[in-house]
Amino acid sequence: MKFFNKVAAAAAGFCLFISSIALADTIKVTDVTGREVEVNVPVEHVILGEGRQIYFVGALDKDEPFKRVVGWRDDLAKADPETYAAYLAKYPDIAKLPTFGGMKDGTFDIEQAVALKPDVMLMNIDAKTATEEAGYIEKLEKVGIPLVYVDFREKPMENTEPSMRLIGKLFGKEEKAEEFIKFRADNIAKVTDTLAKANPKKPLVFMERAGGYSDDCCMSFGNENFGRMVEFAGGVNMAKDIIPGTFGTVNPEQVIASNPDQIIITGGNWEGYVPGGAWVGVGYGADEKEAQRKLEGLTERPAFTGVKAVKDGNVHAVWHQFYNNPYQFVAIQQMAKWLHPDLFGDLDPEATFKELHERFLPLPYKSGYFVSLNASR
Repeated sequence: MKFFNKVAAAAAGFCLFISSIALADTIKVTDVTGREVEVNVPVEHVILGEGRQIYFVGALDKDEPFKRVVGWRDDLAKADPETYAAYLAKYPDIAKLPTFGGMKDGTFDIEQAVALKPDVMLMNIDAKTATEEAGYIEKLEKVGIPLVYVDFREKPMENTEPSMRLIGKLFGKEEKAEEFIKFRADNIAKVTDTLAKANPKKPLVFMERAGGYSDDCCMSFGNENFGRMVEFAGGVNMAKDIIPGTFGTVNPEQVIASNPDQIIITGGNWEGYVPGGAWVGVGYGADEKEAQRKLEGLTERPAFTGVKAVKDGNVHAVWHQFYNNPYQFVAIQQMAKWLHPDLFGDLDPEATFKELHERFLPLPYKSGYFVSLNASR
Protein backbone atom coordinates (compact mmCIF):
# COMPACT_ATOMS: atom_id res chain seq x y z
CA MET A 1 0.00 0.00 0.00
CA LYS A 2 2.81 2.35 0.90
CA PHE A 3 4.42 1.57 -2.45
CA PHE A 4 1.26 2.58 -4.36
CA ASN A 5 0.95 5.74 -2.29
CA LYS A 6 4.51 6.69 -3.21
CA VAL A 7 3.82 5.98 -6.89
CA ALA A 8 0.66 8.09 -6.76
CA ALA A 9 2.50 10.92 -5.07
CA ALA A 10 5.30 10.77 -7.63
CA ALA A 11 2.79 10.75 -10.47
CA ALA A 12 1.01 13.75 -9.01
CA GLY A 13 4.29 15.58 -8.67
CA PHE A 14 5.24 14.74 -12.26
CA CYS A 15 1.88 16.03 -13.51
CA LEU A 16 2.38 19.23 -11.54
CA PHE A 17 5.84 19.60 -13.08
CA ILE A 18 4.47 19.02 -16.59
CA SER A 19 1.64 21.52 -16.03
CA SER A 20 4.13 24.14 -14.85
CA ILE A 21 6.15 23.63 -18.01
CA ALA A 22 3.01 24.00 -20.08
CA LEU A 23 2.26 27.32 -18.42
CA ALA A 24 5.72 28.68 -19.21
CA ASP A 25 6.84 29.78 -22.67
CA THR A 26 10.44 29.60 -23.80
CA ILE A 27 11.19 32.81 -25.67
CA LYS A 28 14.23 34.66 -26.93
CA VAL A 29 14.80 38.11 -25.50
CA THR A 30 17.41 40.66 -26.50
CA ASP A 31 19.11 42.42 -23.61
CA VAL A 32 20.61 45.92 -23.68
CA THR A 33 23.97 44.60 -24.91
CA GLY A 34 22.30 43.00 -27.96
CA ARG A 35 22.66 39.43 -26.65
CA GLU A 36 19.86 36.99 -27.49
CA VAL A 37 18.95 34.91 -24.45
CA GLU A 38 16.45 32.06 -24.09
CA VAL A 39 14.26 32.37 -21.00
CA ASN A 40 11.18 30.56 -19.72
CA VAL A 41 8.59 33.24 -19.02
CA PRO A 42 7.00 34.46 -16.90
CA VAL A 43 9.97 34.06 -14.58
CA GLU A 44 9.09 33.05 -11.03
CA HIS A 45 12.51 32.96 -9.40
CA VAL A 46 14.97 35.81 -9.96
CA ILE A 47 18.40 36.73 -8.65
CA LEU A 48 19.02 40.48 -8.59
CA GLY A 49 22.62 41.24 -9.48
CA GLU A 50 22.25 44.44 -7.48
CA GLY A 51 19.98 45.10 -4.50
CA ARG A 52 19.02 48.49 -5.93
CA GLN A 53 17.32 46.68 -8.78
CA ILE A 54 14.35 46.57 -6.43
CA TYR A 55 13.73 50.13 -7.68
CA PHE A 56 12.44 48.74 -10.98
CA VAL A 57 11.21 45.37 -9.69
CA GLY A 58 8.95 47.23 -7.25
CA ALA A 59 7.54 49.32 -10.10
CA LEU A 60 6.28 46.16 -11.85
CA ASP A 61 5.41 44.02 -8.80
CA LYS A 62 3.91 46.71 -6.59
CA ASP A 63 1.78 44.40 -4.43
CA GLU A 64 4.48 41.78 -3.85
CA PRO A 65 7.85 43.25 -4.83
CA PHE A 66 9.87 40.35 -3.46
CA LYS A 67 7.68 37.46 -4.62
CA ARG A 68 10.13 36.50 -7.41
CA VAL A 69 13.35 37.43 -5.64
CA VAL A 70 15.30 34.39 -4.39
CA GLY A 71 18.57 36.27 -3.82
CA TRP A 72 20.09 39.71 -4.26
CA ARG A 73 23.33 41.60 -3.92
CA ASP A 74 24.00 43.14 -0.52
CA ASP A 75 24.34 46.81 -1.57
CA LEU A 76 20.93 48.38 -0.82
CA ALA A 77 21.35 48.52 2.98
CA LYS A 78 24.53 50.59 2.65
CA ALA A 79 23.85 52.58 -0.52
CA ASP A 80 20.28 53.56 0.40
CA PRO A 81 19.67 52.60 4.05
CA GLU A 82 16.41 54.54 4.45
CA THR A 83 14.76 52.75 1.52
CA TYR A 84 16.07 49.41 2.75
CA ALA A 85 14.71 50.09 6.24
CA ALA A 86 11.30 51.01 4.81
CA TYR A 87 11.15 47.79 2.79
CA LEU A 88 12.35 45.76 5.77
CA ALA A 89 9.64 47.23 8.00
CA LYS A 90 6.94 46.33 5.46
CA TYR A 91 8.43 43.00 4.32
CA PRO A 92 10.44 41.63 7.26
CA ASP A 93 11.16 38.34 5.50
CA ILE A 94 13.65 40.09 3.21
CA ALA A 95 16.10 39.85 6.09
CA LYS A 96 16.25 36.12 5.30
CA LEU A 97 16.93 36.54 1.58
CA PRO A 98 20.32 35.13 0.52
CA THR A 99 22.73 37.94 -0.34
CA PHE A 100 25.62 38.00 -2.77
CA GLY A 101 28.82 39.91 -3.24
CA GLY A 102 29.53 41.69 -6.50
CA MET A 103 30.84 40.51 -9.85
CA LYS A 104 33.26 43.42 -10.09
CA ASP A 105 34.92 42.81 -6.75
CA GLY A 106 35.08 39.04 -7.28
CA THR A 107 32.89 38.13 -4.30
CA PHE A 108 29.97 36.65 -6.26
CA ASP A 109 29.30 33.04 -5.22
CA ILE A 110 28.20 31.10 -8.29
CA GLU A 111 27.59 27.87 -6.35
CA GLN A 112 25.15 29.69 -4.09
CA ALA A 113 23.39 31.10 -7.15
CA VAL A 114 23.02 27.65 -8.70
CA ALA A 115 21.57 26.26 -5.47
CA LEU A 116 18.75 28.84 -5.58
CA LYS A 117 17.60 27.55 -9.00
CA PRO A 118 16.66 30.93 -10.49
CA ASP A 119 14.82 31.27 -13.80
CA VAL A 120 16.98 34.26 -14.66
CA MET A 121 19.68 36.47 -13.23
CA LEU A 122 19.44 40.22 -13.84
CA MET A 123 22.78 41.96 -14.10
CA ASN A 124 23.65 45.62 -14.56
CA ILE A 125 25.64 46.43 -17.67
CA ASP A 126 28.46 48.04 -15.67
CA ALA A 127 29.38 44.54 -14.40
CA LYS A 128 29.62 43.15 -17.95
CA THR A 129 33.41 43.16 -18.25
CA ALA A 130 33.97 41.49 -14.88
CA THR A 131 31.21 38.96 -15.59
CA GLU A 132 32.71 37.97 -18.92
CA GLU A 133 36.29 37.84 -17.67
CA ALA A 134 35.26 35.44 -14.91
CA GLY A 135 33.34 33.27 -17.40
CA TYR A 136 30.16 33.51 -15.37
CA ILE A 137 27.82 33.55 -18.36
CA GLU A 138 29.12 30.22 -19.65
CA LYS A 139 29.16 28.69 -16.17
CA LEU A 140 25.56 29.72 -15.54
CA GLU A 141 24.44 28.56 -19.00
CA LYS A 142 25.81 25.07 -18.29
CA VAL A 143 23.38 24.74 -15.38
CA GLY A 144 20.48 26.32 -17.25
CA ILE A 145 20.53 29.78 -15.69
CA PRO A 146 20.21 32.61 -18.24
CA LEU A 147 21.83 35.96 -17.46
CA VAL A 148 20.27 39.15 -18.82
CA TYR A 149 21.80 42.65 -18.80
CA VAL A 150 19.80 45.79 -18.05
CA ASP A 151 21.02 49.38 -17.72
CA PHE A 152 19.84 52.37 -15.74
CA ARG A 153 23.33 53.73 -15.03
CA GLU A 154 25.79 53.81 -17.93
CA LYS A 155 23.37 55.20 -20.54
CA PRO A 156 20.08 55.61 -18.67
CA MET A 157 18.54 58.12 -21.05
CA GLU A 158 19.03 55.59 -23.84
CA ASN A 159 18.52 52.27 -22.05
CA THR A 160 15.80 52.86 -19.45
CA GLU A 161 12.89 52.22 -21.82
CA PRO A 162 14.30 49.02 -23.41
CA SER A 163 15.34 47.78 -19.97
CA MET A 164 11.84 48.27 -18.57
CA ARG A 165 10.29 46.58 -21.63
CA LEU A 166 12.67 43.65 -21.22
CA ILE A 167 11.84 43.20 -17.54
CA GLY A 168 8.14 43.57 -18.31
CA LYS A 169 8.42 40.73 -20.81
CA LEU A 170 10.34 38.53 -18.36
CA PHE A 171 7.80 39.16 -15.58
CA GLY A 172 4.72 38.89 -17.79
CA LYS A 173 4.00 42.53 -16.96
CA GLU A 174 4.24 44.12 -20.40
CA GLU A 175 1.22 46.38 -19.89
CA LYS A 176 2.49 47.67 -16.56
CA ALA A 177 5.92 48.31 -18.09
CA GLU A 178 4.35 50.32 -20.92
CA GLU A 179 2.25 52.27 -18.42
CA PHE A 180 5.40 53.18 -16.51
CA ILE A 181 7.27 54.11 -19.70
CA LYS A 182 4.45 56.42 -20.77
CA PHE A 183 4.31 58.07 -17.33
CA ARG A 184 8.07 58.65 -17.50
CA ALA A 185 7.96 60.03 -21.07
CA ASP A 186 5.01 62.33 -20.34
CA ASN A 187 6.80 63.83 -17.34
CA ILE A 188 10.03 64.38 -19.26
CA ALA A 189 7.98 66.08 -21.99
CA LYS A 190 6.63 68.56 -19.44
CA VAL A 191 10.18 69.88 -19.32
CA THR A 192 11.47 69.38 -22.85
CA ASP A 193 8.33 70.72 -24.59
CA THR A 194 8.40 73.90 -22.49
CA LEU A 195 12.10 74.41 -23.19
CA ALA A 196 11.64 73.85 -26.92
CA LYS A 197 8.91 76.47 -27.02
CA ALA A 198 10.66 79.09 -24.86
CA ASN A 199 14.23 78.46 -26.04
CA PRO A 200 15.77 80.14 -22.97
CA LYS A 201 19.43 80.90 -22.40
CA LYS A 202 21.08 77.80 -20.95
CA PRO A 203 23.06 78.20 -17.72
CA LEU A 204 26.41 76.47 -17.27
CA VAL A 205 26.00 73.69 -14.73
CA PHE A 206 28.61 71.79 -12.75
CA MET A 207 27.33 68.38 -11.64
CA GLU A 208 29.42 67.02 -8.79
CA ARG A 209 29.09 63.31 -8.22
CA ALA A 210 28.90 62.29 -4.54
CA GLY A 211 30.35 65.53 -3.19
CA GLY A 212 31.86 65.08 0.26
CA TYR A 213 32.10 61.29 -0.08
CA SER A 214 35.86 61.73 -0.02
CA ASP A 215 38.25 64.63 0.46
CA ASP A 216 39.00 64.65 -3.26
CA CYS A 217 37.27 66.99 -5.71
CA CYS A 218 35.69 66.71 -8.13
CA MET A 219 33.97 63.64 -9.56
CA SER A 220 31.45 64.47 -12.27
CA PHE A 221 29.57 63.17 -15.32
CA GLY A 222 30.26 63.27 -19.04
CA ASN A 223 27.52 63.29 -21.64
CA GLU A 224 25.36 60.66 -19.93
CA ASN A 225 23.61 59.95 -16.66
CA PHE A 226 23.27 63.19 -14.64
CA GLY A 227 25.32 65.00 -17.27
CA ARG A 228 22.70 64.19 -19.88
CA MET A 229 19.89 64.98 -17.44
CA VAL A 230 21.31 68.50 -17.13
CA GLU A 231 20.91 68.91 -20.88
CA PHE A 232 17.32 67.63 -20.73
CA ALA A 233 16.64 70.15 -17.95
CA GLY A 234 17.83 73.08 -20.07
CA GLY A 235 21.41 73.48 -18.93
CA VAL A 236 24.90 73.05 -20.33
CA ASN A 237 26.88 70.31 -18.63
CA MET A 238 30.26 71.84 -17.74
CA ALA A 239 32.07 68.49 -17.90
CA LYS A 240 30.53 67.36 -21.20
CA ASP A 241 33.69 68.00 -23.22
CA ILE A 242 36.10 67.21 -20.37
CA ILE A 243 34.96 63.69 -19.48
CA PRO A 244 34.84 61.34 -22.49
CA GLY A 245 32.70 58.64 -20.86
CA THR A 246 29.81 58.54 -18.41
CA PHE A 247 31.89 59.09 -15.27
CA GLY A 248 35.14 60.91 -14.62
CA THR A 249 36.89 63.67 -12.72
CA VAL A 250 37.58 67.35 -13.26
CA ASN A 251 40.18 69.22 -11.24
CA PRO A 252 39.28 72.13 -8.93
CA GLU A 253 41.01 74.65 -11.17
CA GLN A 254 38.69 73.71 -14.03
CA VAL A 255 35.64 74.43 -11.89
CA ILE A 256 36.98 77.84 -10.89
CA ALA A 257 38.00 78.71 -14.45
CA SER A 258 34.64 77.60 -15.89
CA ASN A 259 32.75 79.66 -13.26
CA PRO A 260 29.43 77.74 -13.50
CA ASP A 261 26.10 79.49 -13.03
CA GLN A 262 24.66 76.53 -11.14
CA ILE A 263 26.13 73.70 -9.07
CA ILE A 264 24.23 70.48 -8.39
CA ILE A 265 25.75 67.89 -6.06
CA THR A 266 24.51 64.32 -5.77
CA GLY A 267 24.17 62.97 -2.26
CA GLY A 268 22.83 60.22 -0.05
CA ASN A 269 23.18 58.65 3.37
CA TRP A 270 26.55 56.94 3.08
CA GLU A 271 27.13 56.40 6.78
CA GLY A 272 27.69 52.71 6.02
CA TYR A 273 30.56 53.55 3.68
CA VAL A 274 31.98 56.80 5.05
CA PRO A 275 30.90 57.27 8.67
CA GLY A 276 30.59 60.92 9.61
CA GLY A 277 31.48 62.03 6.08
CA ALA A 278 30.77 65.43 4.55
CA TRP A 279 28.31 63.92 2.05
CA VAL A 280 24.84 65.48 1.80
CA GLY A 281 22.32 62.98 3.14
CA VAL A 282 19.34 63.52 0.86
CA GLY A 283 16.99 60.61 0.21
CA TYR A 284 13.87 58.86 1.47
CA GLY A 285 12.54 60.85 4.44
CA ALA A 286 15.86 62.67 4.92
CA ASP A 287 16.46 65.49 7.42
CA GLU A 288 16.40 68.40 4.96
CA LYS A 289 17.77 70.99 7.40
CA GLU A 290 20.79 68.80 8.15
CA ALA A 291 21.28 68.12 4.44
CA GLN A 292 21.18 71.84 3.72
CA ARG A 293 23.74 72.50 6.46
CA LYS A 294 26.12 69.96 4.97
CA LEU A 295 25.53 71.30 1.46
CA GLU A 296 26.56 74.75 2.62
CA GLY A 297 29.71 73.25 4.13
CA LEU A 298 30.72 71.83 0.76
CA THR A 299 30.69 75.31 -0.80
CA GLU A 300 33.66 76.28 1.40
CA ARG A 301 36.03 73.95 -0.45
CA PRO A 302 38.80 75.51 -2.57
CA ALA A 303 37.18 74.26 -5.82
CA PHE A 304 34.26 76.62 -5.32
CA THR A 305 36.24 79.74 -4.41
CA GLY A 306 34.68 82.83 -5.99
CA VAL A 307 32.41 80.78 -8.26
CA LYS A 308 29.28 82.56 -9.50
CA ALA A 309 26.92 79.75 -8.44
CA VAL A 310 28.12 80.02 -4.85
CA LYS A 311 27.88 83.81 -4.79
CA ASP A 312 24.30 83.66 -6.09
CA GLY A 313 23.25 80.79 -3.82
CA ASN A 314 22.53 78.54 -6.78
CA VAL A 315 23.95 75.40 -5.19
CA HIS A 316 21.69 72.39 -4.87
CA ALA A 317 21.74 68.72 -3.87
CA VAL A 318 19.85 65.85 -5.47
CA TRP A 319 19.48 62.20 -4.47
CA HIS A 320 22.42 60.28 -5.91
CA GLN A 321 20.40 57.11 -6.60
CA PHE A 322 18.46 58.82 -9.38
CA TYR A 323 21.58 57.88 -11.37
CA ASN A 324 20.78 54.17 -11.11
CA ASN A 325 17.03 53.70 -11.45
CA PRO A 326 14.18 54.51 -13.84
CA TYR A 327 12.94 57.52 -11.85
CA GLN A 328 15.37 59.99 -13.49
CA PHE A 329 12.47 62.06 -14.84
CA VAL A 330 11.78 63.33 -11.32
CA ALA A 331 15.35 64.64 -11.08
CA ILE A 332 15.02 66.25 -14.52
CA GLN A 333 11.93 68.12 -13.37
CA GLN A 334 13.63 69.36 -10.21
CA MET A 335 16.76 70.45 -12.06
CA ALA A 336 14.61 72.32 -14.59
CA LYS A 337 13.02 74.28 -11.72
CA TRP A 338 16.46 75.17 -10.37
CA LEU A 339 17.84 76.18 -13.76
CA HIS A 340 14.74 77.98 -15.09
CA PRO A 341 12.56 79.02 -12.12
CA ASP A 342 10.54 81.50 -14.20
CA LEU A 343 9.61 78.86 -16.77
CA PHE A 344 8.76 76.07 -14.34
CA GLY A 345 7.07 77.83 -11.45
CA ASP A 346 4.04 75.56 -11.74
CA LEU A 347 5.97 72.31 -12.15
CA ASP A 348 5.89 70.19 -8.97
CA PRO A 349 8.51 67.41 -8.92
CA GLU A 350 7.43 66.40 -5.41
CA ALA A 351 3.89 65.80 -6.67
CA THR A 352 5.29 63.83 -9.61
CA PHE A 353 7.34 61.62 -7.31
CA LYS A 354 4.36 61.16 -4.99
CA GLU A 355 2.19 60.08 -7.93
CA LEU A 356 4.89 57.66 -9.00
CA HIS A 357 4.79 56.05 -5.56
CA GLU A 358 1.00 55.93 -5.44
CA ARG A 359 0.62 54.39 -8.89
CA PHE A 360 3.64 52.12 -9.13
CA LEU A 361 5.66 51.65 -5.94
CA PRO A 362 5.12 49.55 -2.79
CA LEU A 363 6.26 52.25 -0.36
CA PRO A 364 4.47 55.46 0.66
CA TYR A 365 6.17 58.64 -0.49
CA LYS A 366 8.41 60.59 1.87
CA SER A 367 10.14 63.83 0.88
CA GLY A 368 13.82 64.61 1.36
CA TYR A 369 15.31 64.01 -2.09
CA PHE A 370 16.24 67.64 -2.89
CA VAL A 371 17.70 70.63 -1.03
CA SER A 372 18.93 74.02 -2.19
CA LEU A 373 20.79 76.99 -0.77
CA ASN A 374 18.47 79.22 -2.75
CA ALA A 375 15.39 79.37 -0.52
CA SER A 376 13.17 80.52 -3.38
CA ARG A 377 13.80 77.31 -5.30
